[in-house]
Formats: sequence, structure tokens, C-alpha cells
Amino acid sequence: MANALQQLIRERLDRKGWSYGDVARRGGIPRSTVHHLATADRVVRMPQPATLEGLSKGLELSLDTVRRAAAEACGIHVYGPAADAGGEAARPADPEVDLLIASVQKLSADDRRHVAALVESLLDRSPNEK
Repeated sequence: MANALQQLIRERLDRKGWSYGDVARRGGIPRSTVHHLATADRVVRMPQPATLEGLSKGLELSLDTVRRAAAEACGIHVYGPAADAGGEAARPADPEVDLLIASVQKLSADDRRHVAALVESLLDRSPNEK
């Protein structure tokens, strides 16, 4: 079964009749990168921001759409507003917030309590301490 990023790339290539090379040229990224992301069974780590931007441009999709598919392919569930029919998010995504939220789920219950205590202490700091 294809991961979310594979599905997104394959669907777009099929719909537009594009090749990996077409996407690579439009996005300014290597064809081998597009091919790898479209065929790798598992994405071990999040692609670099420049790769995601190039893939977004090459596929003519929003960066948020491509970033979310890549995160899901890595096993990270990204929380946030649902995309509209055109694939655009209701608000600009903050990748750091999305990654933090998704990553917390992977922590043990004890580690989540530590993170929660840290966040509470950071939120309770006075403006002069920041």
C-alpha cells in the first residue's frame, strides 16, 4: 500500500500526464529525488524544506498539502485545519507547531507529563524573562 506522499505524487502525475522529469524540472529538484519520494515504501525522515518547496512547485500544489503528505508518510500525524477542495489550508500552517503536536504522541506518558510541565513553566514566565 502506498504512503500518503506516494499517493499524492502518483495521483498528480496520472491526472496531469506528467513524468518524474516534468515535476523535477518545474520544481528545480533532481529527477532522482522525485522518483525516490514517489516509489520509496517508507520515508524515513522528513524531506528538506527546499525539497518540499520544489515538489510543491513541480506538482503545482500548495506547500502545506505536500508537507502534510510527507509528514504522514514519515508516520507523523499533522494536526490543523482541514484543507479546502483546492488543497489550501484554512490558515497558514506553522510546521514547528504541527511537528511538536504530532511528536508528543510518540512520547511515553511520563515524558508527556515532563513536556507539559515544561510548557506550563514557559507560559508562566513573565514577559521580561523571555
